[in-house]
Amino acid sequence: MQPRPEILTIDDIKLLVDTFYQRIQTDKLLGPIFNEQIQDRWPIHLEKMYRFWQTVLLEEYTYNGAPFPPHAKLPVGPEHFAQWLELFTQTIDELFTGEKADEAKWRAGKMATMFMAKIEYFKNNPLNIL
Repeated sequence: MQPRPEILTIDDIKLLVDTFYQRIQTDKLLGPIFNEQIQDRWPIHLEKMYRFWQTVLLEEYTYNGAPFPPHAKLPVGPEHFAQWLELFTQTIDELFTGEKADEAKWRAGKMATMFMAKIEYFKNNPLNIL
């Protein structure tokens, strides 16, 4: 078995993002939600995710935006975030190793926790808008 590489380049980021979102699209729990929200805009979404993870992991500042607002009103709960994080971690562990791989998993966990808390807040406080 060939050793897994580290996450070092934009091509590594693209492999991670493409593999992860292929899994998301066919996942029984997450696929319907993502496919309904994104519809035919997958290339745009993937490009945004390349830039996001390139900025976060490689410190090459190509992402400019606010990641949370598009997620604020999604019909999701803790089980969705658990599945998202499991698929993300599984994808990283299968494809990569090293410091950036560990950082990606840590950051994904932090994002899932923050997004879940914010989504719950907006569900419980519908008058507060972004």
